[in-house]
Amino acid sequence: MRVNRILLSTALVAVALVLQVSVLARLHLPGAVPDVLLLTVLGLAMVYGHVTGALVGFGAGLLADLAPPSDHAAGRYAMVLCVIGYLAGLVKPENGRLKSATTPMAVVVGAAVGSTLLYAGVGALVGDSAARHVGLVSLLGSAALYDLLLAPFVVPGVMALARRAEHDPLADTASAAKAADISSGWLPSGTGLRIGGQRGAGLRIRAARARVARAGRIKGVKRL
Repeated sequence: MRVNRILLSTALVAVALVLQVSVLARLHLPGAVPDVLLLTVLGLAMVYGHVTGALVGFGAGLLADLAPPSDHAAGRYAMVLCVIGYLAGLVKPENGRLKSATTPMAVVVGAAVGSTLLYAGVGALVGDSAARHVGLVSLLGSAALYDLLLAPFVVPGVMALARRAEHDPLADTASAAKAADISSGWLPSGTGLRIGGQRGAGLRIRAARARVARAGRIKGVKRL
């Protein structure tokens, strides 16, 4: 990962985690909790691709696992967001820009449902039956609804910041200056070699003509 990607991803994940723990988790909404951390991972993955999306998802999930008041096994949400970040990164277009908002919204709904199912499935494997008491259908519907309503305020901003971070003005200026130095270093030497070669060829031609002229004069003298 590039340095600007790491810095931006770390800052956005930290802000999202603080909002998740201190604000959204205290709303006590029916069903699931709006997951701004998931939306942040989705926005970064759809710009940076599946590899970065998986790495960012794992790091964000691990922080969420360790942040209080965590009541589940560490690594559980990290695995979920790692898979979700990888799958969301596969949606990234070649030019890094999505043509419409339909694809991001579909990704948000799919990620909300998929992350809830994965989280409940991993919980069932480790003996956590909380999803059964709440109701899995209620969790899926509320998670998709809350994340879809929150997505327009989070995902476009995250994607815009991620695209802007990809274009580093300092790096572009340094690259342009380096290219100018290289070209300026090549052009004079190349020109000098060409000019030197032309001068050398001209001198050789003149010397040959002089030798021919001298030979002609000598022959003429002998003939006389």
